[in-house]
This record gives sequence, structure tokens and C-alpha cells, in this order.
Amino acid sequence: MLTGRWSSEGLTAKARCPVQEVRTMCGRFYIAEEDKAEELQRIIDLMNRKYNGNPGVKTRGEIRPTDIVMTVANGQSMQQGVFAMRWGYTMPDGKPMFNARSETAAVKPLFADGMKQRRCLIPATCYFEWEKRGDRKIKHAIATQGQEMIYLAGIYRREGNQAACSILTREAADCVAHIHHRMPVILPAEAMPDWLNPRYDAVEVLRAAQTNMNFTPV
Repeated sequence: MLTGRWSSEGLTAKARCPVQEVRTMCGRFYIAEEDKAEELQRIIDLMNRKYNGNPGVKTRGEIRPTDIVMTVANGQSMQQGVFAMRWGYTMPDGKPMFNARSETAAVKPLFADGMKQRRCLIPATCYFEWEKRGDRKIKHAIATQGQEMIYLAGIYRREGNQAACSILTREAADCVAHIHHRMPVILPAEAMPDWLNPRYDAVEVLRAAQTNMNFTPV
């Protein structure tokens, strides 16, 4: 659970780094049209008020790299707020870097600054992954057991007038490893404030990542 008071201020300053990085997989997540999670609806309402219902910000449906997504982050005065960010760092080849490996992000020039001081959370109902079965690919909706919504751990940077985020990934939990060998880092409620606070070590906070997952073919 995140704190009750939210800020409408801006994000911290721009970070720059041209270094290329290997792209890993977590390429879709989803926000249900009729999601009943009160906290998720609260974030959507705050986003709509802050951005005047801008249709360019994806608050429902299937979310893809380069979409403008909802995030929660600390603003310049370290107060939590909601922010619209493009999903994926823009790389020299024009392709979006939409994932960062949590195991190495802290030491990679492209991601190290974000791991230290530009962290965010991306709210969702679930994420999607595809399981290969022979010539077929089976699409699965994956979420944490017993929870109405999930928060994906991310990092961000400024790119001109737009903030861009990348979702952290980790080795898949045993229960979903047969679907894909990687999964996004999903943080429990008690770890979220520490993740947003740069005074806490990112690698240590990520150790709390959730691994108790449900999956459903869709």
C-alpha cells in the first residue's frame, strides 16, 4: 500500500547515457477495463485529473512498449505522485529498451543512475507472457496470488520533455518458469516505499520480489 498523500510536482532531473544494452522479455501488461481494485482506480483518477483525461495516456487495456503509461514515483521533494512516462528508453537504433535485468542493472551505465535515484512503480492488473508449445504460442495472464493488482518495479530517465521508464526483470519463479525464463520484478506492498526512496539500496529492496504467482491462458 502506498502513502495517502500524492504530489503533482515534477520528476527529478535528466539522466543521459548512450550505452546499448541487451533487450530482455516482458513486453505486455494489462489493466482490466472493469478492474475493481480501489487503489488502481485511485491512480487512474489521479492520472485523469493531472493530465486532463489525455487519451494518449494508457489507463486501461493491453499496454505495449512505447505506450505512455501510468507510474508512481517520488517527485523533486520526495513526495509520491503519479506520472505519465513512455515505456522504453529510446536507443540509438530507434528501438525501445523496455526491460532491464535486475541482476545487473545497478552496474550497467545505462541503468545505474536509475537504480540509484530514479525508481518508479508501474501499476497493472497482470502481465502477459507467451508459452511455446510446438508450433503454437499460448498467451497467459500472470499475477500475484490473492491480490487484485500488481506493481512492477521500474526505473526512469528524462528524454527531452518526456520521462521514459524501463521495467526490471528477474529469473522467473518456479511456478511460471515453464512459460518463460524471465518475469518482471513485482514488489509487495511493504517494499514499495523503500523502492521509491533512493536512501535504500535497490538491490536489497528487490530481494523482496514476489514469486507466488497465478497464471491463466487467455
